[in-house]
Amino acid sequence: MLQRRLESPFFFHTSSSCCFRVSYSIPDIIQAGELPINGSEDMDRLITTVPGMETYLRCRDLPTFCRKLDIEDSIMKLVVKQTRKSLQADALILNTTEELDGPILSQIRTKCPRVYAVGPLHTQLNTRLNVKHGESYDHISNTLWEVDKSCIFWLNKQPNRSVIYVSFGSITSMSREQLVELWYGLLNSTTKFLLVVRPNSVIGKDGEGEDVVMELMEKSKDRGYIVNWAPQEAVLNHPAIGGFFTHNGWNSTLESVVAGVPMICWPQFADQHVNSRVVSVVWKIGLDMKDVCDRKIVEKMVNDVMVDRKEEFAKSASEMAKVTNQSVNVGGSSYSNLDCLVEDIRIMSLKKLTK
Repeated sequence: MLQRRLESPFFFHTSSSCCFRVSYSIPDIIQAGELPINGSEDMDRLITTVPGMETYLRCRDLPTFCRKLDIEDSIMKLVVKQTRKSLQADALILNTTEELDGPILSQIRTKCPRVYAVGPLHTQLNTRLNVKHGESYDHISNTLWEVDKSCIFWLNKQPNRSVIYVSFGSITSMSREQLVELWYGLLNSTTKFLLVVRPNSVIGKDGEGEDVVMELMEKSKDRGYIVNWAPQEAVLNHPAIGGFFTHNGWNSTLESVVAGVPMICWPQFADQHVNSRVVSVVWKIGLDMKDVCDRKIVEKMVNDVMVDRKEEFAKSASEMAKVTNQSVNVGGSSYSNLDCLVEDIRIMSLKKLTK
């Protein structure tokens, strides 16, 4: 049970709890001689010094700043410093659930006993608005990009679980060559796709990115739909969606879990490499495509998730969605943890006022 009477600051960590655990462990990884990574032939070597992750975490799955040969790298040192400093707080708040990350949360509690797992926050918000007001927050926009809702009308015309949604978040960029490989892989898979290509997200000469997108849009008319930005939660919860090709940012990963949509993971930076490994080998609700972008691999993975292993992944994702959504229902673990957090903040504030 979570105890009361907090007096020091709380720390809210927005990335995944698995990445938090890895970042905390970096000095131990270095001390054990498991960093630096010695070239591409070393990428699949297991990292054995992160408690709770010894059997599946590889060099390839560490945050990208761990790939530098310099173990005194300033970014690495900053991440370690901030992660370890956060545990000086009385409490740690994480956007996850006991049901998703129980074993890792147990490990984190050996360093910070008071951990509030209150996620997924987007679903927690919806639940509480429904309880209090009888309405959801579907009308609230939380994106900086203008969404193209025409994709919903296109999805309405597609059969159930027949479309793979492809989006790599609001920051990731790709080369023209990567986009073309991705597109050919999607096209060759014979699965219909909804592809998001943000403006200026394709790296190339002036205008080259826009030209290739227009060319692909023209060639995709019969099989796919391309937009600048999509209303992601609405898309993931649409019955036509059968898979999510994602960069595995933590928010996108949680949104896919809640919607019960299997994933193909193409992580780029930050916590995404850790998240994709967890999705594929711990939760078993997707496939991990990190460090490659080849049309044949894209084709095979799309066929696996959408055709050959469709029912296997759909069943696993559905079961995970069920327990995750239950955690934010009234009486669920995350719902109760947030109530406890609010009460603890209230008590702490009252104590300060009476001093």
